[in-house]
Amino acid sequence: MEQPENRKVGREAKESDEEEKWVRDSSVDYKGRVPLRSSTGVWTASLFIITLEFSERLSNFGITANLISYLTKVIHQDLKTAAKSVNYWAGVTTMMPLFGGFLADAYTGRFSMVLLSSLVYLLGLSLLTLSQFIPSLKPCDVGGCEKARKIHEVAFFLAMYSISLGTGGHKPCLQSFGADQFDDDHAEERKKKLSYFNWWNIAVCCGLFLGVTVIVYIEDNMSWGVAILILTITMAVTVATFYMGKPYYRYRLPEGSGSTSMLQVLVAAMRKRKLPSPSNPALLYEVPNYKIQGRLLGHTDRLTFLDKAAVLEEEEISNEVKHNPWRLATVTKVEEMKLVLNIIPIWLTSLPFGLCVVQTATFFVKQGATLNRKIGHNFEIPPASIFSLSAVGMIISVVIYDKILVPFLRRATGNERGISILKRIGSGLIFSVVAMSVAALVERKRQKIAEEDIDVLDGEKNVELPMSVFWLAPQFLILGLGDGFTLVGLQEFFYDQVPDSMRSLGMAFFLSVLGAGNFLSSFLITAVDRITEKDGKGWIGKDLNSSRLDKFYWLLAAINSVNIFVYVLFARRYTYKTVQRRLTATNLNKDDGMELMP
Repeated sequence: MEQPENRKVGREAKESDEEEKWVRDSSVDYKGRVPLRSSTGVWTASLFIITLEFSERLSNFGITANLISYLTKVIHQDLKTAAKSVNYWAGVTTMMPLFGGFLADAYTGRFSMVLLSSLVYLLGLSLLTLSQFIPSLKPCDVGGCEKARKIHEVAFFLAMYSISLGTGGHKPCLQSFGADQFDDDHAEERKKKLSYFNWWNIAVCCGLFLGVTVIVYIEDNMSWGVAILILTITMAVTVATFYMGKPYYRYRLPEGSGSTSMLQVLVAAMRKRKLPSPSNPALLYEVPNYKIQGRLLGHTDRLTFLDKAAVLEEEEISNEVKHNPWRLATVTKVEEMKLVLNIIPIWLTSLPFGLCVVQTATFFVKQGATLNRKIGHNFEIPPASIFSLSAVGMIISVVIYDKILVPFLRRATGNERGISILKRIGSGLIFSVVAMSVAALVERKRQKIAEEDIDVLDGEKNVELPMSVFWLAPQFLILGLGDGFTLVGLQEFFYDQVPDSMRSLGMAFFLSVLGAGNFLSSFLITAVDRITEKDGKGWIGKDLNSSRLDKFYWLLAAINSVNIFVYVLFARRYTYKTVQRRLTATNLNKDDGMELMP
């Protein structure tokens, strides 16, 4: 006869299998039901999403890598104006996701925002294509001209900023939507999610590599029109493919404005500022986690002033009273406010790295345009194609990290990630100093060769110096290696460490590192130019041979060296998010544990 204990164990095992069958992380399937684990999410769904990202990166780098050349050669802007135009456009493009991420988290949801913004992006590419083929929108008549038509400039920049608008919804939501396909409460899926960010960036690098080699080659040797047409068709196909994956996705419903709940915490804390804080954090107000869909956060000892928002007054202790969110907040809401405040120093200390990264699309490319780019006797690589070495460096870095370092470090440290996210980010910051130092040395060598060249001395333009373009390879490769640590680490950090309801906005914070880097670069170029012009020869002239970019690169190396010490100071004081393990009807009698999310 079967023992009661055996029947109990069997019943619990059956209930556990039933729980395993469904995904209970507050996501839903495309019909609004609880998702079935076996037929939704994970890599099956992620492949549709990564395909769309590959296409977008192909378009982005196929255009931006050669953008400064287009502005100087076709629209005929001088170097300083063209560099600022690129920085402004790139800055807007990478700051727009702050608005797109906010709208997605609060109102539209990530899938709808990705689909809408991808269509806007496609519209921008279509307009860019038309500006190359419609005679009245072309830069000039056959035979060339000294300045492009005004109508072409208007159409060109309207198309480019339409792409920026599309990027504003696409970039913060697509990557976080892909990460949503993995259940954080499921051990196996959580491990796969750690690799997801690495392989996402490999797809990004593949798009970058093809964009700055194949697409740029077509732009330089055939026409911009043909290249943009290819990008437009590719984008249209991948948008359709992304929509076809709709039945396989897991969706997170929008949870309202996160800024409102943070403001409520601040107001409640101010109202209760005179109340004493309880000695035991367990006395602070919280809703049991089996009564809500989302995850609850554990209490931390930082920014304890905000804890007063969760202090219960006498009239609030009664369960019958409906609590006013402007007077009483849960511990989770308070901790979400702390999370946002805690990531600000990390964001600020990431900006100097972004300042280095943005140089690859401006001054690095212009350096390549002055050097010998021939391979053999007949083949000449486009200046922007040297940018592909950055992608090669990043792919090498990510693959080695994911396949060699992480398994080794997991065994050595016991940490599921191998090393913490902030250590990964900090490791990459060191590469930025080395890359800028190497760039300064190489640029000084290029200048010395230019000073000895008779054609340069005679003032001739577009002179190709007797120095191989592959002298630039080390600075691209080193910065690419740093990207594999810092940029990928920042993606994980801003997805993982923000409140669950603000993850699109979290990815926007990551993108804004590069956006702010572009604006800072423009500001630094202007400031350095004005200051150094007072001494005679400015560091940033009308062309590279009349500039002293080596000194500009040394300045960036110095800024990043100081920044590393500041970053370490903040990183050592940072407190990672702690998440309560989820309780269900079958385990309410068990201890409510905490899980650290480093």
